[in-house]
Amino acid sequence: MLPTINSLARWAGATVALTALSASLASAQTTGKLKVGFMLPYTGTFASLGTAIENGFRQHVTELGGKIAGREVEYFKVDDESEPSKATDNVNKLIKRDQVDVLIGTVHSGVAMAMAKAAKESGTLLIVPNAGADAVTGAMCASNIFRSSFSNWQPGYAMGEVMAKKGIKKVVTITWKYAAGDESVKGFKESFEKGGGTVVKELSLPFPNVEFQGLLTEIAATKPDAVFTFFAGGGAVKFVKDYAAAGLKGTIPLYGSGFLTDGNLDAEGAAADGLFTALHYADSLNTKRDNAFRLNYAKTFRMQPDVYAVQGYDAAQMLAIGLNATKGDATKSADISAALRKATIDSPRGPFTISAAHNPVQDFYLRQSSAKEKENKVIGIASAKLADPGRGCKM
Repeated sequence: MLPTINSLARWAGATVALTALSASLASAQTTGKLKVGFMLPYTGTFASLGTAIENGFRQHVTELGGKIAGREVEYFKVDDESEPSKATDNVNKLIKRDQVDVLIGTVHSGVAMAMAKAAKESGTLLIVPNAGADAVTGAMCASNIFRSSFSNWQPGYAMGEVMAKKGIKKVVTITWKYAAGDESVKGFKESFEKGGGTVVKELSLPFPNVEFQGLLTEIAATKPDAVFTFFAGGGAVKFVKDYAAAGLKGTIPLYGSGFLTDGNLDAEGAAADGLFTALHYADSLNTKRDNAFRLNYAKTFRMQPDVYAVQGYDAAQMLAIGLNATKGDATKSADISAALRKATIDSPRGPFTISAAHNPVQDFYLRQSSAKEKENKVIGIASAKLADPGRGCKM
């Protein structure tokens, strides 16, 4: 049976309506408010880190006039409590309840793994502004997952190179027993042993335990040439103070990933004076770009920025670069990826690029902390343009 004129008209009308709806939805994706979901720690050991990341992100958005790729930014927040067991429920509040266009988070590596899994399954754009879990830009890599910070492997590897070149032979490592600690030590061992050193003992305790005394006694009994450590936030403050109080600071040199002292010098005081750390940022870079960033941050938030603020700031920079390439469409992950792979991010830390696995390729600075000046002073480059190997990434 041939269609009647009326049925053809109804079909044509429905087609026009569907086309209009499709165009309307597409327009909403690129011209409506850009929903940014912060999933960060706002309580607990890493609370100050979460605040600094959000501050940095908001600072760059403010510099852009409150819009990214022409879209006004609307913020949604979830406190992840640095608790992996709550991570899936928390991230789904942002993805399913709030229907955010982009996720920004987090600090804890275990929580970040759950975020990456949810982002990969839902196709939601994710930028990780701190957590260094190697798998995020390794085996779990995806076209919609990016990092504005570092992999756990990177600062550990950089410091291993430094200590091997110094001629240090026997080292004890100490960290929390979780992804960030394990992977930082693994990176350190890779370069330190390649340079001729030996890790004679690996010590750890559960996150976020800060009862260090028994392990410090073990370090004293082992008598290594030096100690390498990864701690951050409040745990780092407690460890640095306990290490000095145990009388170890003057006899067994302490080296660490830069998170040991970054953002912590005020609280650590004299116990942190003279410590060597490796990180992709420092307080004394004294470049025009960094000085402008620091001045603006201090004026806005009445505090000095740290590496966490820089990583939040650069997450916003990366988001803007990606969305400018897609005219504000956060669903076009392949185009966002292509734009970021071609870009050089003009960061306060110094220019960096993005690897094929979406991890920063960046300089790591050798820093020495000054308690008197409350600065992590740059004394050299620990490792130039260091690229994470992205092991297991297939994209």
